[in-house]
Amino acid sequence: MTSHSTNGKFSPPPIFYIIAALLLIGGISFGGKILNLLPSNSNKIDSDAVKDSISQGETLFFPKDGTPTKLQATEAFTSGNYANARALFDRSLQQKPNDPESLIYSNNARASSHNPLKIAVCVPGNADINGSREILRGVAQAQQEINTAGGINGRLLMVEIANDNNDNKTAQQIAESLVERSSILGVVGHYASSVTLATADIYNQGKLVAISPISTAVQLSNKSPYVLRTVPSDYVSARALTDYMLQTLKLKKAVVYFNSQSDYSKSLKGEFSTAIALQGGRVVGEYDLSNSSFSPNQSLEEAKQLGAEVIMLASNTGSLDRALQVVQANQNRLPVLGGDDVYSPKTLDVTRQQGRGMVIAVPWHILAAGSENFASRSRKLWGGDINWRTVTAYDATRALRTALRQNPTREGISVALRSPFFAASGASQSVSFLPSGDRNAPMQLVQVVEGNRSTYGYDFTPIP
Repeated sequence: MTSHSTNGKFSPPPIFYIIAALLLIGGISFGGKILNLLPSNSNKIDSDAVKDSISQGETLFFPKDGTPTKLQATEAFTSGNYANARALFDRSLQQKPNDPESLIYSNNARASSHNPLKIAVCVPGNADINGSREILRGVAQAQQEINTAGGINGRLLMVEIANDNNDNKTAQQIAESLVERSSILGVVGHYASSVTLATADIYNQGKLVAISPISTAVQLSNKSPYVLRTVPSDYVSARALTDYMLQTLKLKKAVVYFNSQSDYSKSLKGEFSTAIALQGGRVVGEYDLSNSSFSPNQSLEEAKQLGAEVIMLASNTGSLDRALQVVQANQNRLPVLGGDDVYSPKTLDVTRQQGRGMVIAVPWHILAAGSENFASRSRKLWGGDINWRTVTAYDATRALRTALRQNPTREGISVALRSPFFAASGASQSVSFLPSGDRNAPMQLVQVVEGNRSTYGYDFTPIP
């Protein structure tokens, strides 16, 4: 990361940094803004809040990821002192390099005075802070590589961060704001399938392309010519898991755990049930993790009495804790399968030995064949390993970059992405889309095994 000198600028006394740090913790700021992330269940948001939920560098959504210098940088950015803002963001990155928000804002400060091409990335904020960071790392790495190489046809890429808190109504108002601003040429987002579904009609009417790196619900297929995704749909995941169950495990009866409040969870459950039935298997029981009276032990006993041979976890992030209680209660008695939301450090941490042998379908894994180059580059940039959410966000940004090179207009981007000849270089493989808007790519199965890559004694490892 390049460091930029601030010689000739006023250097605050040490007490400033102490005060600034306290203000960061308290969510207070002056000049630049620190946004106290809205509760994830917030149902309404006014126009001022929408404005504060979208930032080029004026607002910190993740202040604890940076340093007191990061707050100074936002103040410089807000005042239009972009050179100083960039130097300060870079200084913060030297102290905390694993901060994608700062890297995006640094690039934005560099681009601000040079007629940039603008896109936005929508993150779930407080609803999933780690998920937000993972997405931002992918977008930030793509932006950094693009701008370091001279931009897109000589114009640098600027990325605005939008925090929708994974809330449908908030996301809809943010989408409306992005559509109204003609300078925004594309969107990376949203996170949960339900949120992307809630915003799809807005992007369609506004003719603004949105590429989700996370949403997998089958209802998004053919939803709009302006809504695409760089993650395969639940149709692909369900069939990969079904094939493993029937052909590798040689088992035919499954019990499914899902969340009836999640479009993603219901989609994966439905696709798995259909896939297993088409190949001669059967789902003998379904249990709703959102039910207040849910009992992991009781449900497992009932499922075994019904002849269940395999546990399928179609849980979403919000119901992961209860899904992991099922794994613990199972005590390795039945094989466990899971969708991509089960792929989390929490899974390894909570289940430990009880999770050994679990098989999960994900779009990408750092140890899979072909991942070495991107894994090395990302490790050098972030100082550690990344996961599939970072990769699919990177790929979404790269897809927009390729389309922008062909025609830097909203309609031009849509036409380019929809072309049967479209292909963009992604993290590990080419990015292309089916006519439905779905990613044309397979899923990777990974298994929980004993290992030392994580700090939990167990790791996710690719199944060849």
